[in-house]
Amino acid sequence: MGMCKDWKDGGAPGAPPFKAVIFDMDGVLVDTEVYYLDCRGQFLTESGVEVSHEELLELVGASVKQDRANMLKWFTRSGISIDADGIEMLEGAWWQGRDIDYATLLNPGVKETLIELKRRGVRLALASSSSHRNIAQVLADCGLGGFFEVITSGEQFHESKPNPEIYLHTLESLGLSAGDCCCVEDSIPGIAAGRAAGLTVIAKREERFGFTQDAANAIIDSIPDLLDL
Repeated sequence: MGMCKDWKDGGAPGAPPFKAVIFDMDGVLVDTEVYYLDCRGQFLTESGVEVSHEELLELVGASVKQDRANMLKWFTRSGISIDADGIEMLEGAWWQGRDIDYATLLNPGVKETLIELKRRGVRLALASSSSHRNIAQVLADCGLGGFFEVITSGEQFHESKPNPEIYLHTLESLGLSAGDCCCVEDSIPGIAAGRAAGLTVIAKREERFGFTQDAANAIIDSIPDLLDL
C-alpha cells in the first residue's frame, strides 16, 4: 500500500497536503450500504426473485448501470418477464412510504471533520454514484448541504464508477489537478475510479462485505482519522 502525505507536512509549515478532498457519499459519509442491501434483498424476495447473499454483495458500490443490469439478470433468471424500466418502477413503488432517517446513518465525526478541513482551508467536493435527488436528500437530512462547493452525481455520465470520469469531471469543476487532491472511498469500484483518475485514494475501512481495499493508498478506521494520517 502506498503512503499518503502527512496533513501536517507539505508546502509551508502547517499547510494541508491537499488543496481539496473529494468524498464519496454512501458508505463514507453515511452508513447506508448495509441498510440498502437489506432493503434490496427484501424487495427481491417479495417480488419472487431468488438471489444469493453473495450476489447481493455485487450491488455494493455498483454504478446505476451495473445495478440495473444485475437486477434484470436476476428477474429474468427467476422467470419474471419485465424490462429494466419496469423493475425501476416496481422498486420505486416498493420504496413508497419507507422513509429513511439519513441523520441516524451519518457516520461518526463527519460534520466535525468537514468543519475542521474547511477551517484549514481545504476545499470540499462530493462525487457519488447516487442520483442528484438522493444526494440532495442525504445532505439535507444530515445538515451537510453547505459544505461542498462541487457536487457530482454518477447519473451525469454514461458510466459511473469504476469509470474515472466522475472524478475527472469533479477535478475540472474544481480547477485542480489530481495531484492537488485526494478522495475518500470505501468500495472497489470507487477506489478503482479514484486511482484511475490519478488521485490519492483514502479508503474508509469496510470489512462487512468481503472485498479488499488494498488498492487504496491508505486506509482509515473513521472519517476523523483523515485529519491524523
